[in-house]
Amino acid sequence: MASRRKPNKPILTIPSCATVNERSPTPSPPPNQESSMDSFVRQLKEAVEEAEITSDQRARMNEFFNQKALLGSEMSDEDFEKIHELGAGNGGVVSKVRHLKSGIIMARKLIRLEIKPTIRYRIMQELTVLHKCNSPYIVGFYGTFFSPTVGEISLCMEYMDGGSLDLILKKVGRIPEPILGKITVAVLEGLKYLRYQQQVLHRDVKPSNLLVNTRGEIKMCDFGVSGELINSKANTFVGTRSYMSPERLLGTRYNIRSDIWSLGLSLIEMAIGQYPIPPPDPATLRENKDKTLTAGDTAVEDNADPRPPMAIFELLNYIVNENPPSLPADDCFSEPFRDFVSKCLIKDPQSRSDIADLEAHEFYIISRNSDVDMAEFVKGTINSNCQ
Repeated sequence: MASRRKPNKPILTIPSCATVNERSPTPSPPPNQESSMDSFVRQLKEAVEEAEITSDQRARMNEFFNQKALLGSEMSDEDFEKIHELGAGNGGVVSKVRHLKSGIIMARKLIRLEIKPTIRYRIMQELTVLHKCNSPYIVGFYGTFFSPTVGEISLCMEYMDGGSLDLILKKVGRIPEPILGKITVAVLEGLKYLRYQQQVLHRDVKPSNLLVNTRGEIKMCDFGVSGELINSKANTFVGTRSYMSPERLLGTRYNIRSDIWSLGLSLIEMAIGQYPIPPPDPATLRENKDKTLTAGDTAVEDNADPRPPMAIFELLNYIVNENPPSLPADDCFSEPFRDFVSKCLIKDPQSRSDIADLEAHEFYIISRNSDVDMAEFVKGTINSNCQ
């Protein structure tokens, strides 16, 4: 087998529009806004030409870069028209909006934090790194700005019309294994890009941070480029901690294998239709087997978890001290899939598989080469009869 090597990181210069003025937490414009952004977009397109991606992926990324150039260097509240709310993201409310001048549809996330101006300033600085994160497996980033009148940070991102996988799961009951295979491939590609080209971990892999669209694309969002933002939200959002690896919950050193744990936990949840800790009742799992939807079906109306919720400390103690979850050993899931998930959920991080191990796994190879129409699946969930 050919030896693996880390891909070269392209040298990109963030446009001066993405810098932060020392006197204000809002981005400061460059002397020549258009030439700065045009130059940056040109660098992005040159880097994409060297990337090992398909021609369709390259065309779609260049389309996004052209949109980014149209937006210019500065954005503010007055530039947007709210279409409707999409839901609550990690630490904020996400809405579908239209940029009035360009007509571009995007997702705008509003983050309200009770923090000192100096901390907010550092968060804004750290978020500018998102301008450099450009991959077919990462949700595109248009820019960020601060609204002093309401005290909110706005993140403007690519709009994914299929929504997040947690919302799709509520519609379909459980996600079929072939679809989960394509999701697995995309997530590993995204994690690999973040780790080896951007030197960051995601740190928040879960179904609500995995987005899809009707083109069949699967992309990750809400990854941890801002340490200050993560620290500011750490004690507020319990949902994030329930996907954390045992080593993170214990406060010990962690690496990309912690994201692998979160992927394994997410795969089980999407496969059985319920968060897998503690293990669901076998009778409930048998009922969920019949709830998988195909295109045009009526949405699942009652897929609520019948188990009483665990207290957060009880849940975290279970993750750290009890056996890890696993897929049921029945004919509903293939042996390669069950084995793949088990290798993601080994409690000892040193024994847990890393990305290279998982890319050599039978389930990954089958999924990468399979002819699965992800776009058709997403369109089917959108067209399903749901409230």
